[in-house]
Amino acid sequence: MTAVAQTVEPPRVAVRRPGGLLRQRDFRLLWTGRTTSTLGNAISGVAVPLVALGVLHSGPVVLGLLNAASWVPWLVIGLPAGALIDRLPRRATMLVCNLIWTVLVASVPMAAWLGVLTVAQLLAVSLLGGVVSVFFSPAYQAYLPSLLARDELAEGNAKLQGSGQAAVVAGSGLGGLLIQAFGAVSGMVADAVTFVVSAVCLLLIRAREPRAQAKSRDTSLRQEVRAGFRFVAHDPFLRVMTAGAAVDNLLLSAGHALLVVFLVRAVGVAAGTVGILIAFDCLGGVLGALIANRLARRIGTARALLALSLGSTPFGLLIPLTRGGWGLACFAAGLLIPSAGIVAVNVIGATFRQSYCPSDMLGRIATTGSVLSFSLIPLGALLGGVLGAGIGVRTTLWIVLGAGVLGKLILLIGPLRTVRDLPTERPAR
Repeated sequence: MTAVAQTVEPPRVAVRRPGGLLRQRDFRLLWTGRTTSTLGNAISGVAVPLVALGVLHSGPVVLGLLNAASWVPWLVIGLPAGALIDRLPRRATMLVCNLIWTVLVASVPMAAWLGVLTVAQLLAVSLLGGVVSVFFSPAYQAYLPSLLARDELAEGNAKLQGSGQAAVVAGSGLGGLLIQAFGAVSGMVADAVTFVVSAVCLLLIRAREPRAQAKSRDTSLRQEVRAGFRFVAHDPFLRVMTAGAAVDNLLLSAGHALLVVFLVRAVGVAAGTVGILIAFDCLGGVLGALIANRLARRIGTARALLALSLGSTPFGLLIPLTRGGWGLACFAAGLLIPSAGIVAVNVIGATFRQSYCPSDMLGRIATTGSVLSFSLIPLGALLGGVLGAGIGVRTTLWIVLGAGVLGKLILLIGPLRTVRDLPTERPAR
């Protein structure tokens, strides 16, 4: 394996200000742009499956395909994308991604208004949007440490995750109401506008990103990909966290692909109520972002990660118990509590990776972990669609959510159960 040199920079010193990081102009711009685009995505998250169901009269299999299409690019191009991200300016990468997203999302309402919208176009938009996400998400994770000091990362991740989840709460509810009032394609216009806002915010950031260190001519893209893969595979903490995420994603994607059709066809919920109920997923995320760092400080980051993962997941079994009327509370709680655990774990995990991993490998490490954990999402989405059509949506939810509870036991294999805190730097070798 070719050694990858790490740029050594003097440690940045955090300047504490009243109001926290939102008093810092550059972080506030990043936070505003990310939150705004997440709001638009939340509207589209409700709109796209309802477009497929209501406008194109599709069934569970098509919903599964739409969900799977957005994740397939992680499996196909994820690893080389990570190496490219480490070679390219990360802010510029995010800007290009925002512009491409704008065009893709705007194409759906345009086609619908012209009367030429098809399932094939929805699948193409989901697939190409997935390609953009492969570049944007790791670049965003790798960019944050260049904007914040190390001891600000936990607060930064919590604020970004919390506001993002709040935006999804608002966007899901707003999306359902817009769709009920104006039709299923109307919300996607708002999503396109939010990507423009996100791009403008990125352009206004003043902080200069450190230049990526020039790679040796003897270091090929393949060798850089291999270095990132080996880093994750050989590290005991990253390895078990990635394996656990992969199992989670397989089973949760199977369940989440069916949530809208479950509410509409099995429970008989109206479109406006669907948006409100789906919003509990991210309302739980807001709660998770709020409690993550507090719990980690109290009991330790490793212990908090385990407690949140193992303690919140069983509540998902409330979802298939959902009936009409007051029975909808089962659906709300079944989304809210596991989501709180997932987002809290994401805050802890993101801060761990950003402080623990070499800065010039963050793109590759992020995409390696994402490829390994996301690679089963398309299979899970397709599995959910096929099982939902074959044995019923409610029965499928019982199976995949029950298996998800057992899958969390993977986290007990390895060092997580033996330490109080996750390490903040790699031990010398």
